Amino acid sequence: MAKVLMKGNEALSEAAIRAGLKAFYGYPITPQNEVPAYMAEHLPLRGGVYLQAESEVSAINMVYGAAGAGARVMTSSSSPGISLKQEGISYIAAAQLPCVIVNVVRNGPGLGGIQPAQGDYFQAVKGGGHGDYRLIVLAPGNVQEMADLTTLGFDLADKWRNPVMILSDGILGQMMEPVEFSENQETVKVEKPWATTGAVNRERNVVNSLDIIPETAEKNMTALLAKYDRIKEEEVRWQEDNTEDADVILVGYGTSARVARSAMELARKEGLKVGLFRPITLWPFPEQRLRELAKPGRKFLAVEMSAGQMIEDVRLAVNGISPVYLSNRLGGMVPTPEDVLKKTRDIVEGRVN
Repeated sequence: MAKVLMKGNEALSEAAIRAGLKAFYGYPITPQNEVPAYMAEHLPLRGGVYLQAESEVSAINMVYGAAGAGARVMTSSSSPGISLKQEGISYIAAAQLPCVIVNVVRNGPGLGGIQPAQGDYFQAVKGGGHGDYRLIVLAPGNVQEMADLTTLGFDLADKWRNPVMILSDGILGQMMEPVEFSENQETVKVEKPWATTGAVNRERNVVNSLDIIPETAEKNMTALLAKYDRIKEEEVRWQEDNTEDADVILVGYGTSARVARSAMELARKEGLKVGLFRPITLWPFPEQRLRELAKPGRKFLAVEMSAGQMIEDVRLAVNGISPVYLSNRLGGMVPTPEDVLKKTRDIVEGRVN
């Protein structure tokens, strides 16, 4: 199939429909509005249900209900809207229901602005709601991955009976790049014997997250944590370039990784041995591979559009073997390759502590 020039938000939406999306519940907020707009136009014509809820709180609880009934279901929002969904996300994770949640991140805190940022990293990977739970978090780096990781997200959600978050940002959502969809993509029907589809010739199914008895709650949580351990073993994804001989490895995801790649290329032209490490799964974080790359004399530079959040996981991964520095911009400002290159030079020449 020929490539099509699309916005990231639109490519994500088309991929979701092709992946068998049956219901989308959302609420408008910039810079993700192309997602509900695309769904409103296309999903009902292709056998699905689109509904604009009266609030983000309503939308996530509609997702809870549809996921419990076994449908492939999705919601999307931007930072403040995702905050409003946190209670529902915690309920969905506790009930072990598959769904895809898209966050096209804007800057904050508070109302912030509509410019791109990455300040929602903690919220996504540490569990922004209450209790001990995890989301599988995928971080696309281009428009093609906005589509591909959405398809993967639905498959992982069903495989693990767990919500999956696509952590994008305002640049990836709004930018246009060529994207290719599989012409013969067939949605694999996943059996969901646990779903609340109506009991006729079986025992009824009950889906909830209520655990009043502490001993039972502990047993259920232990099983849930064991599932998370299996996800950490099987679903870690990353990309790396020029890391073998690198003195400095740049670490970034999403838009920051694109900036870091350009900085790496500029540095290589100057003769600096610089590599790039891009986490694709933010949770599970590729900590083992980063630890393998850490060695005395090698340094890491986290590139972020936040005050420095992913850098904490980088530091935990390298475990004191190598120093980790930060190159960042805030408030919707995007770092330039020259910004990152300057910081890289300072690291190589020993001008940073």
